Amino acid sequence: MSENQQAEVTAKQVAEWMVEEIRFRGILRQEEAIAHVREHFGEAFIFVNENGNASLEKEVKKEFRKLHRGRIAWDRDGFMWAWIG
Repeated sequence: MSENQQAEVTAKQVAEWMVEEIRFRGILRQEEAIAHVREHFGEAFIFVNENGNASLEKEVKKEFRKLHRGRIAWDRDGFMWAWIG
């Protein structure tokens, strides 16, 4: 992805992809989300947390929560999100 394309992508667009993916598939594993976001939206939306794990940038998580409005739950044991509709 070129820098121009990446600059045009927003955290909201990343979050919209996540919500649609979970709505369609029922679940989205964190490792799959990180890989897809890195490849299709860019490194700007990923950071390494205090545990040394790749994580989604804060703004993406904020937009994601706004968009799903409680219809998606995080399964911390399975490291995935699930549609609870």
